[in-house]
Amino acid sequence: MVITESCGWFALCVHILLRFHHVAGGADHVNFKTDRLNVLLILADDLRPSLACYGDTVVKSPNIDQLASKSIIFQNAFAQQAVCAPSRTSFLTSRRPDTTRLYDFNSYWRVHAGNYTTLPQYFKSNGYITMSVGKVFHPGIASNRSDDYPYSWSVHPYHPSSLAFERQKEYLKLYPIENMSLAPDPAIPSGLPSVAYNPWTDIREREDVQALNISFPYGPIPKHFQLKIRQNYFAAVSFLDAQVGQLLGTLDDLGLSDSTIVVFTSDHGWSLGEHGEWAKYSNFDVATRVPLIFYAPGLTSPHPKFGPRTFPFIDAFSYTPNRISKGNSVESIVELIDLFPTLADLAALEVPPSCPDQSFHIDLCTEGSSLMDFLNINNVQNDDEAIAYSQYPRPSNIPQKNSDLPHLEDIRIMGYSIRSAEYRYTLWVGFDPSTFHANFQDVHAGELYFIESDPEQDFNMYNSSLHADLFQKFWKHLIP
Repeated sequence: MVITESCGWFALCVHILLRFHHVAGGADHVNFKTDRLNVLLILADDLRPSLACYGDTVVKSPNIDQLASKSIIFQNAFAQQAVCAPSRTSFLTSRRPDTTRLYDFNSYWRVHAGNYTTLPQYFKSNGYITMSVGKVFHPGIASNRSDDYPYSWSVHPYHPSSLAFERQKEYLKLYPIENMSLAPDPAIPSGLPSVAYNPWTDIREREDVQALNISFPYGPIPKHFQLKIRQNYFAAVSFLDAQVGQLLGTLDDLGLSDSTIVVFTSDHGWSLGEHGEWAKYSNFDVATRVPLIFYAPGLTSPHPKFGPRTFPFIDAFSYTPNRISKGNSVESIVELIDLFPTLADLAALEVPPSCPDQSFHIDLCTEGSSLMDFLNINNVQNDDEAIAYSQYPRPSNIPQKNSDLPHLEDIRIMGYSIRSAEYRYTLWVGFDPSTFHANFQDVHAGELYFIESDPEQDFNMYNSSLHADLFQKFWKHLIP
């Protein structure tokens, strides 16, 4: 199977990880307890849940929606850090950034933290052939300039060129600029601590943005250009959707749809003007929340019937919206570090044990949890008490040129965030990069948002004495 990598106006790309291991008996109905299933993990870059299957009424994403209609959709899945290398290293090792000790792009966890077993490495050690196409691990130092080959992969990872696609944006026609609207909350919230703001420096470095002469760090992007950014982002999502559609259609062509687990997710979200911010680099939901969709034939949906295609390609330019049935949704808070143990569980492999508080010396363990209990179509459950953890480093209390992505030696503050079904609570505390120690007695700022009354997270209630009891409740979760 040949699969290409495709990119949009910003960094939004489709990156595909393939792991195939033929099921005994071919592609007939499989038994989850006895048969080995193929696994196809599709990783998007910088993709927030701007998809119709997540309730977005603007974006046209028919092929991902079709996958979702036969899947379990996690509505509240969160990355552990909203930047590529730390997030990917985190969920591929099932360890949090404080355990991988990667907050930037400049270290390799096997040398810098511990010789951790990765998700594909675990499947490889259990008899699977593992293959990587596009950006799975973050390239460069963060994956030893080899995409962690040969530890994780049976063959050398393949990186097809995407340059030919970057200027071909016919999908813009799906989103006329006159139909675009600004983010619902484009202003910087008055109660936002300065340390929490990301000045989107990488966006400012683009030539077309530099020509706008925007003041640093808070100068807003002109409204007409904000609309253009949003238009191009949505067009990139639809282009990505078409690539996913072709990939899933190939599963049909090969007769593998009934013997392959398919997972679709992203490494982190992306701000599109919310809170006056762009790109990622923050603890807000728009930066940390990701799509997470699990398809398991016979488990998340009935086995495909003989004859009809499971994933026929759908052209976004000609399909009728709202004709695709909705999948089963899980509202529980989950984390990307849950991906590793869940895929092991789905593939009938032994689920890695839970990590102890200090696990630098342990090669195989997980800081996440298997989501298998949520994946049965006949018994979809929810956990109202679940919590997700995210974090983001800063070099100072006020925005500066390296606030978005400080090097390890420049980190002085770490923002630890807890997301429950009801709140997002963040503490910005002192951090020593030489010892990796966070000092929770040295609080620089705090944030508290109530999800039901403030879903966009615009009104910071941290300094309200009315909620002192919540601080005690969440404090015990944040202290390591």
